[in-house]
Amino acid sequence: MENQDLNLDMDIISLKFGISGELTDFRRYGNGNINGTFFLEFNNDGHADKYILQKINTDVFTNPAGLMKNIIDITEHIKKHYSLKGIDGSRRTLEFLQCDDGEYCFTDENGNCWRIYNFIDNAFTCNTIDNADIFCEAGRAFGEFINILSSFDTSALYETIPDFHNTPKRLDAFKQAVSLNKAGRLCKVQKEVEFILARQSDASVLTDLSEAGLIPLRVTHNDTKINNILFDEKTNEGICVIDLDTVMTGLSLYDFGDCIRSGANKTAEDDPNTDNVGIDLALYEAFTSGFLSSAGQALTETEKEYLPFSAKLLTLECGMRFLTDYLNGDTYFRTAYPEHNLDRCRNQLKLVEDIESNMDTLKEINEKYCRDIPRANK
Repeated sequence: MENQDLNLDMDIISLKFGISGELTDFRRYGNGNINGTFFLEFNNDGHADKYILQKINTDVFTNPAGLMKNIIDITEHIKKHYSLKGIDGSRRTLEFLQCDDGEYCFTDENGNCWRIYNFIDNAFTCNTIDNADIFCEAGRAFGEFINILSSFDTSALYETIPDFHNTPKRLDAFKQAVSLNKAGRLCKVQKEVEFILARQSDASVLTDLSEAGLIPLRVTHNDTKINNILFDEKTNEGICVIDLDTVMTGLSLYDFGDCIRSGANKTAEDDPNTDNVGIDLALYEAFTSGFLSSAGQALTETEKEYLPFSAKLLTLECGMRFLTDYLNGDTYFRTAYPEHNLDRCRNQLKLVEDIESNMDTLKEINEKYCRDIPRANK
């Protein structure tokens, strides 16, 4: 089995996490770029017990204990929410196994850090989206995640990746990359640099509103790609938000904007043909309707007002990050060819341009779905 290649002793893993039965399946699972993810199945007296085993990337997540405390605290909060409503929460959030020492992760003799959670059966994920109903469900699920956790004490959360969506600091890093020109590529990207600098005043809009107390800090996911939702195979309902490593204190607008950026583009984010790039208005409307249906009453009026702007800002931030990495010599994002980050950057900047040209329409869509939300917040 594949565990031989990983130099992984499954007997030790099973013992540490209290798993009984005969291992009948072990294979790589999913397409994540950060952690190593594997599917496990054990035959336990004729019953198939299924789990997801993950090797935490401790180069990215340097404090696994703090990371897991975040995850356990928020998943317990979510389970309690559903329990109070008389709903079985076992398919509504991830359930992690506890080690024999009471912790939720285990470091082996090779320094690898492992965790295990129950596999949620009869569910699927999407890497791309062309179905408005599915995208509406994604919006509803991400909105419900924010709504449920609106009562969670954000001060209790460990910051797993500092300033992950701090756009002003991303702008500073971009300007430094331009100044240093480490990879000697600046001459190729003058047009892209000028495009970003022409919009640099946008970078601080949301952080300024937050500092002014007009946008509250919340528990946010911070990596709201479409493949971080599990959908029920029978109903297509968005049932569970997954990949919780980046859950920390942030702005609801980060989650909304990033999912629009990644899910409502008419093409893949690394499509080198920018003629294919554009905001899909039908998908934007579908996600907005779903998101506001579940998060709307928890959001302030200012948060709701700036939803369309957040789509532009998070796209600009991502394009800026791709260009920063390109100028630095491709040291952060995994690339498949030398100009990969540049293609990604140009793709995102074209999407920014298209969002700007459709901003009036996006605002009309936003207002349409805000009308029926009670004005409980200011």
